[in-house]
Amino acid sequence: MQKSTSLITTAHELLAKHLQPGDIAIDATLGNGYDTLFLAQHVGPEGKVFGFDIQSAALQSTQEKCQRAQLQERVRLIQDNHANMPQHIPDSLHGRINAIMFNLGYLPGGDKTIITQFDSTLIALNAAIDLLSPTGMLTLVAYPGHQGGDQETEQVTHWCEQLNTAHFKVKIYYSAINKDSAPRLFVINKIQS
Repeated sequence: MQKSTSLITTAHELLAKHLQPGDIAIDATLGNGYDTLFLAQHVGPEGKVFGFDIQSAALQSTQEKCQRAQLQERVRLIQDNHANMPQHIPDSLHGRINAIMFNLGYLPGGDKTIITQFDSTLIALNAAIDLLSPTGMLTLVAYPGHQGGDQETEQVTHWCEQLNTAHFKVKIYYSAINKDSAPRLFVINKIQS
């Protein structure tokens, strides 16, 4: 029997092959900081990671992880909604971001009533594809099955279906559980034209 791999692990494995030292990356939803730490490890000392979250607990957890790993110099944490990403990323880096990660839902161990909202997530996704480099990769883990999660997952799926297939390749990975409420990973690769 094949052991199932978590969707976060799958996202990390795909991005580990994609990221190069010196790259610029964004963690659009800090959570407890594991994705930011992963990105900081893979962009190297010359790279940079911008991280966003609305909750101070998420920023604190992420900052502590990065400091313990002595990677804080590579990371800039911003307490704001991911829909506002473009105004925090220097103009010179627009179109040069090689990886953007989203992990939707609520902060694990935090207040489950504070969740990502599909309207701001869609704004953030539209901003993200403009920020991506010509060969950039975006990963997004969505969690139907919690309050607001079904609608957000449905909206993200619809958004992906609207992307121009001449410029973007979309692949969806489902968790091992074969049901509608199972989490899923969206991987969007920008295609150089």
